[in-house]
Amino acid sequence: MVVPAKRRADPRSAVCVCYVAAMFMNGMDATIVTVALPAIGAEFGVPPSATSAVNVGYLVSLAACIPISGWLGDRFGTKRVFLGAFGLFVLASALCGLAADLAQLTLARVLQGVGGGVMSPVALTMLFRAYPPQERIRLTRVLVLPTAVAPALGPVLGGFLVEHLTWRWGFSVNLPVGVTALLFGALLLAEHVESRGKPFDLLGFALAAPGLGLVMYALEAVAQTGPASPHCWASGAAGLGCLAALVRTQLRSAQPMLELRLFGDPEFRRGSLILFTCVAGFLGTLYGFTLMFQSELGASAWETGLVTLPKAFGLMIASQLLAWAHRTLGPRVLVATAMLGAATSFALMNAIGPGDLWLAAGVQLASGFFVGAASAELQVVAFATIGSAATGAAATLFNVQRQVGSALGVAITAGVLAGLGPGLGAYHAAMLVSAGFALVGAVLALRVGDSRVPARQTAVARG
Repeated sequence: MVVPAKRRADPRSAVCVCYVAAMFMNGMDATIVTVALPAIGAEFGVPPSATSAVNVGYLVSLAACIPISGWLGDRFGTKRVFLGAFGLFVLASALCGLAADLAQLTLARVLQGVGGGVMSPVALTMLFRAYPPQERIRLTRVLVLPTAVAPALGPVLGGFLVEHLTWRWGFSVNLPVGVTALLFGALLLAEHVESRGKPFDLLGFALAAPGLGLVMYALEAVAQTGPASPHCWASGAAGLGCLAALVRTQLRSAQPMLELRLFGDPEFRRGSLILFTCVAGFLGTLYGFTLMFQSELGASAWETGLVTLPKAFGLMIASQLLAWAHRTLGPRVLVATAMLGAATSFALMNAIGPGDLWLAAGVQLASGFFVGAASAELQVVAFATIGSAATGAAATLFNVQRQVGSALGVAITAGVLAGLGPGLGAYHAAMLVSAGFALVGAVLALRVGDSRVPARQTAVARG
């Protein structure tokens, strides 16, 4: 009888663990900070408007660093770059918790954004390189947990920490999870270097970083001060100008920083565009409903957190059923149905009245279920025909659209509220706008390919 050698941990499982830890921390941190801003302003003795720099600094640095992530991973190796970015994110979390004033906290948040902007695309690249298309539908439990559940849990955990402990715990909770995941990844992740000689596109970075950073700043300015802000229009116009020049140069470059030619692949283009509408509607309602339930319907912060918690349960239920639904319905019907259900649940938030806690919880559960089903399936659809060599570039583009879509959803909701003035009617209009985003996604889903077994990988971009 031969005694088998001691088994090493599966490197693919290590990728899943590190992906979940990194993305969960990144997603939850954003919503925890939003809840904590009033407490931060009170402790540092600054007006509420001044605390917006904590979010602006993070979002701008995040958007500016996403474009370089694909090149870094391909050139220096995904393991090395991921661990470096993840380590910077964890270190910045510790610095946030130790900040003595608003300036130190803002600087630490900028460092967090740098780490998060590189970490997220590289993590997705590692995950999709480890699992071929035919196995990715089984990853739905992994995909939906950090990208969709974390934002829903953030307000609940953030409210609890602010009310019973201190806002600093919102950053400190990252440390034990982050350090453990870093050690795990250092020991078990496999290195992958796609191209050691890949040149750096300096012009592309010089246009992409300020372009995306200014656009994110403009969207955040809308959320904070409304669409009448001159900062919004000036920075938005400058950012869009940089992005227009970026598109022109990237399509002409033989070694672009952002491989925009990937949008020539129909499934990647449709999947990423539909996800853009999905996250815009989802984050728009998450932001708008939280304000509406407290300011107009008289609920406390704790009650608001409790009724939004079922959203996370809906997301998890969807992840359990997605493999069956994919085989039974196919991607086209599944995505279209989920986006239509999401639109309906967004609109139903207008039916909630004062004291309707159970109705609010039920609508949030439905919202989470449909958004979870759509977002997880769309990641499978978008990368089904992307070859291994192009995965890093595709993950970069995918995360750019996700971040801009999230910010756009919040900005449009804030713009509607500012434009229509105080009152329940403004919130109802904002919910309908978010539902409109989801309806657009449902229409676009009718053109998604209907293959129930993901296609064999083909390289969409070369060299």
